[in-house]
Amino acid sequence: MELLGKITADRPLLVLAVKEEAQFLETDLPVLLTGMGKVNAATALAIALGRGPRPSGIVNLGTAGALLPGMSGTHVIGTVVQHDFDGRLLATLTGESYGAPLTLPDGGDTVLATGDTFISDETARARLAEQAALVDMEGYALAHAAAIAGVPLRIVKHVSDEAGEGAARTWRESVAECARALAEWAEANTPYRS
Repeated sequence: MELLGKITADRPLLVLAVKEEAQFLETDLPVLLTGMGKVNAATALAIALGRGPRPSGIVNLGTAGALLPGMSGTHVIGTVVQHDFDGRLLATLTGESYGAPLTLPDGGDTVLATGDTFISDETARARLAEQAALVDMEGYALAHAAAIAGVPLRIVKHVSDEAGEGAARTWRESVAECARALAEWAEANTPYRS
């Protein structure tokens, strides 16, 4: 976890998993680098929000794998689900519901599936494509932590790979281009500079 800049109540907080995704951000806004995965994302954001003050909003910028053919570019996420959490089974055991899909108020129609597995095989990709268009490793965790804290969140993902065979290589090769696109989106859609 690394916080660059100072969180204030009158500005949003930009949240990214790793420095490779943030490499072209030249902003006055605070930037939180959480590390990869749901645990790192939720923990880092909870710590940042718990230290106060809370930001006016949170913008998660990051890369995502495409689950559907032809998906490319930058997408504002409308709904986020967990693909590696069996909430139905837990409900039968405990009678409690956990891990329901989260709808983001300023999002679009794109559904993002989050899990702690880097999707790089065709079988997993096909299974996930039944419920989502994109896949990442942090979005749901950030949405959950932001909702509990009462801070509005936008999730913005740029497609880095096709979440199939060769995805890891493709991510490494495309992360700089993705980072540039994410920085351009942030400059156009946030109070990027004071």
